[in-house]
Amino acid sequence: MTPDHVTARGRRTGERKGDARERAILDTCEALLAEKGYEAMTVGDIAGGAGITRGALYFYFGSKQEVVTALVARTVEHLWERSRATAQAEDPRLAVAAAMRRTVELWDEHGLVMRTAIDLSLTVPAIGELWSRTADLFTAAITAVLERADVRPGAGAQDAPAMARALCWMIERTFYHASQQSPRELRMASATCEHIWLTSAGLAG
Repeated sequence: MTPDHVTARGRRTGERKGDARERAILDTCEALLAEKGYEAMTVGDIAGGAGITRGALYFYFGSKQEVVTALVARTVEHLWERSRATAQAEDPRLAVAAAMRRTVELWDEHGLVMRTAIDLSLTVPAIGELWSRTADLFTAAITAVLERADVRPGAGAQDAPAMARALCWMIERTFYHASQQSPRELRMASATCEHIWLTSAGLAG
């Protein structure tokens, strides 16, 4: 299951899927996040960059916050689509390596959006819900990998679900900081997280 698309003004997702103008709005928003940042960016900036009027933009989204929320929704859907097969790999070592490789790819491509999602998750409920749901999906995937490595299931502090939650949030925070520095730091962070994950699963060495 992938995170739901965020819809504006109550329209159903299927009515807007594949809409070229909506894609232009979201692509422009992502570019403006890099150029100006969330606070300085305006609805007028987004509309102008997408080649439409403010009125046309409001047909799709009611505010700047709605545009950014939809951009986050699109990004986390890509994240889940790329990583959904990870938990199904038979060899847990290969599963861990694949998960970290895909995570690096997403932070390389959309790190700014993901950092914005983390920054806004406590103040924008829709973004907080998206990010929390995505973390739950990844926690479940990590749990499956740990259990295949013979980490016991259960509700204890040393059981797979609790370890998976800690690993998920550790990876998020580590990538958040590394992505602000350089591609080299991002890959170093990935290698460190992979080592910690393998060590937790008893697979290091």
